[in-house]
Amino acid sequence: MKTLDLWNASSTLGDYVAALGSDSIVVTSKKKPLAALVPLKNVDRESLALSMDPAFLGIVRRARAEAKRGKVYSLDALKREAFGAIGRRPIKDRQKGAR
Repeated sequence: MKTLDLWNASSTLGDYVAALGSDSIVVTSKKKPLAALVPLKNVDRESLALSMDPAFLGIVRRARAEAKRGKVYSLDALKREAFGAIGRRPIKDRQKGAR
């Protein structure tokens, strides 16, 4: 990752974007980050929007904190909680039984 001080920028925005390649450029002012130029190859708009959504980032932050504290669940436990309470099997299991 490269950094570029906003006040020392000597090229146009288009020139910096064209030179990105697979690297990112963090634009700074007084050594504080202001913005970033990132390549969007293989990134869809929904993923980009989620990656900047404060509510989604809060969910991720809380989940990481829970995992760090050891509060994790196995897939079987999640299935029991999600489907056991309503007495239904997961869709995949119901489809197997229908054959």
